[in-house]
Amino acid sequence: MEQELPLVLINNGEDAEFYYATRFLTHDPALYIRFRRGDDVLVLNILELERGKQSSTAKRVIDRADHGWEEDPDWYRGWAKVAARLLKEKGLDRVRVSGRLEAAYLEELRNQDVAVELDKQLFIRERRHKNADEAEWIHGAQRAAEAAVAEVAGLLGSAEVEDGILQLDGRPLTSERLMAAAQGVLNEIGYACDDMIVAGSPVRAGGPVIIDIFPRGRVSRYHGDLTRTIVAGEITPEVKRMHEVVVQALDAAIAMIQPGVTGRAVNEEVCRVLKEGGFGAVYKGFEAPPGTPQMIHSTGHGVGLEVHELPNLRPTDVPLEEGDVVTVEPGLYLEGLGGVRVEDTGIVTAHGFRNFTSISRSLDPRSHM
Repeated sequence: MEQELPLVLINNGEDAEFYYATRFLTHDPALYIRFRRGDDVLVLNILELERGKQSSTAKRVIDRADHGWEEDPDWYRGWAKVAARLLKEKGLDRVRVSGRLEAAYLEELRNQDVAVELDKQLFIRERRHKNADEAEWIHGAQRAAEAAVAEVAGLLGSAEVEDGILQLDGRPLTSERLMAAAQGVLNEIGYACDDMIVAGSPVRAGGPVIIDIFPRGRVSRYHGDLTRTIVAGEITPEVKRMHEVVVQALDAAIAMIQPGVTGRAVNEEVCRVLKEGGFGAVYKGFEAPPGTPQMIHSTGHGVGLEVHELPNLRPTDVPLEEGDVVTVEPGLYLEGLGGVRVEDTGIVTAHGFRNFTSISRSLDPRSHM
């Protein structure tokens, strides 16, 4: 059996693969080499050295200055030289790297006479299969998302209507105000979500407000992902019906999730429910007539160190496996009306889908308060 090639990773800021390998995060460049299982090294600048020794899982954590670092205006070349030196000390000149490695590092490694192979499947299987700790970190992030959604719902439920616009404390209730409130809740409990979605600004009475929050734990680095749609004011029959069918599609998808079921099958089940409910989706055979709300995205995706990772619930024949954490997020949208989306996140178990989501799915903000 051919021995696995040594692995070289060079950090590039928010690098999920680097963090997965080392359990260490830095915004500065850093080098990780796994020569073989049980023999790996993390190379840092002196400012990060002590923190790396305390938190990293690497067998050795060393100062780059002690291992050939030369100040170079081209830091790609500088880090490549250190990597090449450490490899050659062990008689190695062939490595594998992530498909995400910056091209400049790839070129400089080759300039140092290191033969490089791209490993496009790096950590995919390992990262898909969440262990008990990872599952709990994601579950915790989901609970944080629920707290943030409840905060937004409370503000929507407390608002007053003036000329069709929601007002709170004498000012229009905007997406920006709602997101700031949600951010505050997350920050207080150790989470963050810089790019959350609260659709609609200013927020109109009777209009559906999609709230999509996918927080990451500041310590764990793992995400949750949650979407709810809320209407402050009278709910129109059209939005009510859209919501009913979206929730039916969500339940149908969750019911069929188990090991061995493909993302294609789950996505098609959602599309079938939406189509039979009088709507549609942008997939062949499930299209909606013009002017009819339809789903314009796939059913779901994996969640972990990144908010979007494998596996996907879309038209691919990749079977789900035990330990996958996935979202299920059917939605319906129509230009001029807006949209309705409801999203849960949970883990695939031997017995089906264990939902990490417990917050109400209701359109009524009072149900979330």
